[in-house]
Amino acid sequence: MENKAEIGLIGLAVMGQNLVLNMNDHGYTVAVYNRTTSKVSDFMEGEAVGRDVIGTYSLEEFVAVLKRPRKIMIMVKAGWPVDATIEQLLPLLDKGDIIIDGGNSHYPDSIRRTRELGEKDILFVGAGVSGGEEGARFGPSIMPGGAPEAWPHVKEIFQSVAAKVEDGSPCCDWVGSDGAGHFVKMVHNGIEYGDMQLISEAYHLMKDVLGMSYPEMQAVFAEWDQGVLDSYLIEITADILGYIDEDGEPLAEKILDSAGQKGTGRWTAINALELGIPLTLIGEAVLARSLSALKDERSTASKVLTGPQVQFDGDASAVVEDIRQALYAAKIISYTQGYMLLRAAAAEYNWDLDYGGIALMWRGGCIIRSVFLGKIKDAYDRDPGLTNLLLDPYFKAEVEGAQAAWRRVTALAVEHGIPVPAISSALAFFDGYRMERLPANLLQAQRDYFGAHTYERIDKPRGEFFHTNWTGSGGDVTSTTYDA
Repeated sequence: MENKAEIGLIGLAVMGQNLVLNMNDHGYTVAVYNRTTSKVSDFMEGEAVGRDVIGTYSLEEFVAVLKRPRKIMIMVKAGWPVDATIEQLLPLLDKGDIIIDGGNSHYPDSIRRTRELGEKDILFVGAGVSGGEEGARFGPSIMPGGAPEAWPHVKEIFQSVAAKVEDGSPCCDWVGSDGAGHFVKMVHNGIEYGDMQLISEAYHLMKDVLGMSYPEMQAVFAEWDQGVLDSYLIEITADILGYIDEDGEPLAEKILDSAGQKGTGRWTAINALELGIPLTLIGEAVLARSLSALKDERSTASKVLTGPQVQFDGDASAVVEDIRQALYAAKIISYTQGYMLLRAAAAEYNWDLDYGGIALMWRGGCIIRSVFLGKIKDAYDRDPGLTNLLLDPYFKAEVEGAQAAWRRVTALAVEHGIPVPAISSALAFFDGYRMERLPANLLQAQRDYFGAHTYERIDKPRGEFFHTNWTGSGGDVTSTTYDA
């Protein structure tokens, strides 16, 4: 059969099908294959009817219809299914062919696959794809990394199908070598966890402290979507709060309060711990989902444990404005921490990340898309070497301007017994980061007292370590210094 497909895609679940249709909309002939071949038939007889899509029913047939160098995008479940698919493809491929993993793979897997496939002269791309079903169909954010030699071959396709911002720039560019693309996607997902938790805490305060109705809350989020909080997640929150069930009641009120998670937020928090980055807000967002999943235990505890019995009697409209400011300030902290993690990973893995470019890739198509990301791009345009977003003049002014409202909201939540782990942990991070001196001096003394771990002194050069025989009987032997 004559080679004629510019790209092939394996895995015809929702994301895979919509990416195929998107590619075909932009003029690319796409070959498709699925392990359950009935899905190929269903697709070819359904959404792909009349389109320049080639349905294949074996990997041999699939590979045979691809133009060289073959470009194969795998859209299957992360983990062993990706490796299994690659192993089946390898005997059919030639030097210089390209395998693209477009799933939510863990970045160490992409580092490994880039190396292992490179040893076989196959080019690997680990591409984070965000935007869900709608994004895949009409323009996702795509974050490719892997073997740099592959980028010229896939650049045109990826940037054609990606979302575009106002000036037409695509929400897709080369991120970096080996696992960089999937790392950036992982951080994106972690920030997504944080944004969703912050919004949920704002909703909780309005509903259970201020006693606002669903129509009132819907109106607030719709208004917020017109200002600095303008974003996809704020927009859909307004839609959700306004959705009425068949019986005329808000549907959201009937949804079980037990949150699911697929692991990418947890990966982000774990990696932050490994690299020593205080990713407190995203960590709390992950743990809040874990706490919510203890539904049966919480139901039992609610009948045993009591909290404060406080009735709000203040100015509700003023508190709503405070919540808006607190939400924005905490959002800034979430992205600040995410970018701290990106910088640490770049140093650890020798990635040359374009931090402003990453913000641009997130401006459209993806779940965390928002006007706010343009401000991050501006910050790195002003200072490409910016070490922390809080040190940028815009973000410094915004956080400092919001901190009074932020503190009032946190205090109000504590007073009324409403958990706001993301909002409050963000404030604690801000206070810790802005302080020249923290109580870690006492912590270091404790470590030296019980474990002879040594300490540095403020009146001596950094890097010089000391030990005190605190009890007079502990001796002068010290522990080995190490990071853990």
